[in-house]
Amino acid sequence: MKSEEISTENKKIIVIGGGPAGMMAAATAAKRGNKVLLIEKNKMLGKKMLITGKGRCNITSACEDVETLIANVPTNSSFLYSAFYTFTNYDTIELFNSLGVETKVERGERVFPVSDKSIDVVSAMERYIKQCGVQIVNDSAEEIIERGGKIQGVRLLKGGIMTCDSVILATGGLSYQRTGSTGDGYWWAEDLGHTIIEPKPSLVPLTVEEEWTSELMGLSLKNIEINVLNAKGKKIYTDFGEMMFAHFGISGPVILSASAHLRNMDNEKYTIVVDLKPALNEKQLDERIQRDFQKYINKNFRNCLKDLLPGRLIDVIVKLSGISPMKKVNSITRDERMRLVKLLKGLKLTVKDFCPIEQAIITSGGVCVKEIDPSTMQSKIVEGLYFAGEIIDVDAYTGGFNLQIAFSTGYLAGMSC
Repeated sequence: MKSEEISTENKKIIVIGGGPAGMMAAATAAKRGNKVLLIEKNKMLGKKMLITGKGRCNITSACEDVETLIANVPTNSSFLYSAFYTFTNYDTIELFNSLGVETKVERGERVFPVSDKSIDVVSAMERYIKQCGVQIVNDSAEEIIERGGKIQGVRLLKGGIMTCDSVILATGGLSYQRTGSTGDGYWWAEDLGHTIIEPKPSLVPLTVEEEWTSELMGLSLKNIEINVLNAKGKKIYTDFGEMMFAHFGISGPVILSASAHLRNMDNEKYTIVVDLKPALNEKQLDERIQRDFQKYINKNFRNCLKDLLPGRLIDVIVKLSGISPMKKVNSITRDERMRLVKLLKGLKLTVKDFCPIEQAIITSGGVCVKEIDPSTMQSKIVEGLYFAGEIIDVDAYTGGFNLQIAFSTGYLAGMSC
């Protein structure tokens, strides 16, 4: 685990936000001998962490190197080189292991606690910051006070004004607002002269034009492949895994990851093409269908697909195929059969929009990275102001990369302030 250099000065540092970035920043700053106050408006710390990874908390990625971390950040990735090299994904794993959280690696190099309980991760972080001497203040920050381009203190809702040498803003974005991510940090940063890149949802479910998706609400499809095409038909993203239908459209891991690649939604039109049988090419799938047709040779078309598709999907596929559901299998033509093959290999969904930002896992946008020193996370505008985590205009794909951004930027801010 990293050994923190002890500060020559005993500074007073205020961290606003008790999520992963804020807790990491607070603990790191306190271990260096500083007096650290962590301000969190929720009654508990790490509230958003509790729901990450479906309540299991995908701590980080076990990818081999920093370049792979960088490759999984579609927005301003180069800004994170210093942070990722200063505190790597393996530093994260080592830290949690040292705090008593045993970890395991799952598909896609995703790192989870062995217990599969996010509360174990949050509890370990809370113990860590207390062991480091961080004072936790349950209050809401009202204003960050600066004078002459230098941080002076923070005005609290209940506690008056608290003076300090530095402030680390780790207030998160706008996603999952019920956990406390309500955009407060954007307002303070803007008041202090920073540019805020418009916050937009990322890793978010998508609404689609096809109304039949509502008939499949709750149905999950595993081991499918998706290809995302832009208006010109150019493939911009491909993925393999699980997706889910909802009353509004589509969700699930591959859809959330795909959403991070969709830009300029107002001006661009995207199509998601789902391959329901990616393990088979068209010839192999046709042969498989012919075997099923032979097996159910005297049955109606809609009654011969139960070996091939989930029951709830059959009626939709039959309708989209244009083949009469009551047509006998032995009278289906080759052209009709090939139409079915192409449908199963290329089920098209027309993206209408992102779901609201409140449903997004993370926020894309935030404090402009050009106004932050990437080697320290300090503002280039206000001395003593630092940023960490989702408040910064960086975001990554699913797989533990966004939490790693929080840990790395939090560590770097805590080391630098």
